[in-house]
Amino acid sequence: MEQLRYVGKSVPRKDGPLKATGRAQYAVDISLPGMLIGKVLRSPHPHARIRHIDTSRAEKLPGVKAVVTAADSLRIKHGFVETPRYPADQLPIAVDTVRHVGEDIAGVAAVDEDTAEEALALIQVDYELLPAVFDPEEAMQPGAPEIHPSHPRVNEPFRNIGGKTATGWGDVEQAFQESYLIRQDKYYCQIRAHGYMEPQATVAHFDYSGKLNVWTSSMGVFLKRAKLARTLGLPYGSVRVLKTYVGGAFGGKIDLFHHEYISALLSMKSHLPVKIVYSREEVFKAARHGQPLIVEVKTGVTREGDILGQEIRTINDSGAYHGSGVVIIFLAWGFAMAPYRVPNLKYEGYSVYTNNLVRAPQRGHGAPKMRFALESQFDMIAEELGIDPVEFRLRNARKTGELLPNGDSVKNFGLRECLTRAAAHTDFKNRHEAARSQRASAVKIKRGIGIGTTAYFGGSLIYPNSSSVIVKLNEDASVSLMTGALDIGQGCETVLSQIVAEELSVPLEEVQVYASDTETTPVDIGSWISGLTYVTGNAAKKAAAQAMKKLLAVAAEELDEPVKDLTAYNKEIFVTRAPERKLSYAQVLAASIAKNKGDSLIGEGHFRTMKKEPTHPSLATAKGRWTENYSSYATVAEVEVDTETGVVKLLKATTAHDCGFPFNPMLVEGQIDGQVSMGQGHMLTEELRVEQGCILNPSFLEYKMPCALDMVETEYLDVITEDYPKDRHYNTKEVGEGYVSGTVAAVANAVYNATGVRLKRTPFSPDRVLTGLEQIRKKEREDHG
Repeated sequence: MEQLRYVGKSVPRKDGPLKATGRAQYAVDISLPGMLIGKVLRSPHPHARIRHIDTSRAEKLPGVKAVVTAADSLRIKHGFVETPRYPADQLPIAVDTVRHVGEDIAGVAAVDEDTAEEALALIQVDYELLPAVFDPEEAMQPGAPEIHPSHPRVNEPFRNIGGKTATGWGDVEQAFQESYLIRQDKYYCQIRAHGYMEPQATVAHFDYSGKLNVWTSSMGVFLKRAKLARTLGLPYGSVRVLKTYVGGAFGGKIDLFHHEYISALLSMKSHLPVKIVYSREEVFKAARHGQPLIVEVKTGVTREGDILGQEIRTINDSGAYHGSGVVIIFLAWGFAMAPYRVPNLKYEGYSVYTNNLVRAPQRGHGAPKMRFALESQFDMIAEELGIDPVEFRLRNARKTGELLPNGDSVKNFGLRECLTRAAAHTDFKNRHEAARSQRASAVKIKRGIGIGTTAYFGGSLIYPNSSSVIVKLNEDASVSLMTGALDIGQGCETVLSQIVAEELSVPLEEVQVYASDTETTPVDIGSWISGLTYVTGNAAKKAAAQAMKKLLAVAAEELDEPVKDLTAYNKEIFVTRAPERKLSYAQVLAASIAKNKGDSLIGEGHFRTMKKEPTHPSLATAKGRWTENYSSYATVAEVEVDTETGVVKLLKATTAHDCGFPFNPMLVEGQIDGQVSMGQGHMLTEELRVEQGCILNPSFLEYKMPCALDMVETEYLDVITEDYPKDRHYNTKEVGEGYVSGTVAAVANAVYNATGVRLKRTPFSPDRVLTGLEQIRKKEREDHG
């Protein structure tokens, strides 16, 4: 480890200069000759039957080059999940029914934006309005309007059930009978926007050779190609998705978006490039947002604080179609069972159709909601038992090597060390007690401290299930790294370059990355499921190692020495005992081409997580392996509450984090800072206001996200549980999603510590805090007669 030159070092991002100087090209920057501007017509109604669409006036408008409706499509459905149990359920353009405000009905392409907007206004649509329902618990009731028939395998008398996850182990009822204390609570989490700075943007060009070229703001080019090819009826080889830089995604740009499909269809009809860019209002009103979740938790414990059993029920508002709704109810179970031992558990999750916008994954994909609920309840239980909240968690935290109920192992699991170090570093026990004792004081500004934990998976089986990387040595021994991985801001091109530079012992600046082109780069899993450094990184390691093996073999022949007696360093290979006997990489490469039938020393690497598992676990039963790596975090939040205004400020967040091995500590710290900010927004300010399916605050003026001036002080405590071996694949853990959950939970517990207000609905807006304070005062008045 001490001999590593590049891996484990805080090297600058490779894309930093391009982004800092404005030379990085995003999808919104793409401009092609003859390019048209596309616009999308959307439904103003939450639920309606389309009786008739008349596009004739729009088609006759000068400057309009193409108009498309469902009549121009193949009517092939798609979905975030497409499995036998959960087949595709959404059409890219509505055919006969719209199920949410903003559903796509038609597209136009014109010579400029004004003409396109005018053309949209000329399209006439005749609707028959249908009953709508917007609350998931109301949508489940037998008399609710039917959006879709309930899933045929759901036996309960509920309506609009898109999917269900049910799992468990042990005897929960017996556990509750044996419990000293049982708590039952219900928590509500709001709808949030992803808040990416770059809006949805796509350029599509169907050229006369029959090739569809697409530049789009996404999280993975290979999934986009697959979705576009299937819905457009094109061979995969006829669809090329090319790299653009991405101005943020946070889970919100994975699936096929309908503007991508419509821009492609318009280009196929016009044979001209078509560009569609959402306005910020369209992003709020028509793009996919994060999953809201209702979590009901019942927990039984012993007098000493050992968890005996839990019963958890989640209800997700998936919107008008599946989206990722059937995934989050599965994931929520995993985020509940991973960090702590629960010997008896019953879990049920329901994904419910409503007439709201379709939902998408959002950083953490359910973990922040689940950990908010469980960690809040853990503090409540600890208080009732008279146990320190850290001690309660340590009693129940999983230990290294424990086997989870689904067959996963937490292997080198650092949660207990994270808890211990975070608590010691912040003097948590003393400060927690001091803040509690000051609640009754007349001080206007009260301070509190709280702790929250989480565990998060790193890499799972999802299309295309594996990553491949090619490493090529050039004539001057510089290196070309070819990967399908897409850098969405997390720094993957930098990390992959560090790995290749380490394995080949070449200067980092001489590794050139060629990325994210479905026609010229190998397949990649994409920038989600928090697995890119693990899966694609190991593929890069293998590719570079294979190239090095070839280098050493040729050098051994040229130097007439066995490979074991050679050392490679800084683009040279020398005899270890006689360093003056050496060859440059360029000389070795030339010898290989001359003597080995033109072999130019290309390395290939392929990596698949959980190689022995045929597929991902069941979304319905949660049976099956999930991941090979679990990160863990313990977060301590320090807050300030103004008891006159109800305003909560997050002052500082301290994290002890087990991300395995930090490949680039500077990038790790950047990921943590970003997640603190997202957790801050989740808990304190962010909420989409929705009425009858319409977004009421569709701008950053009304939707309050933390900005640069709101960034809080953060402190990092590294808990390193893995290493970087030179002779085999490595294990590492995510650091891009899980920490949001710890922040959310810690803030909730800190607010209670400061004020005695225990809120069960996010965000903790001033009015909710003031209502909680008034309830405490009212109870005090009642208690005193």
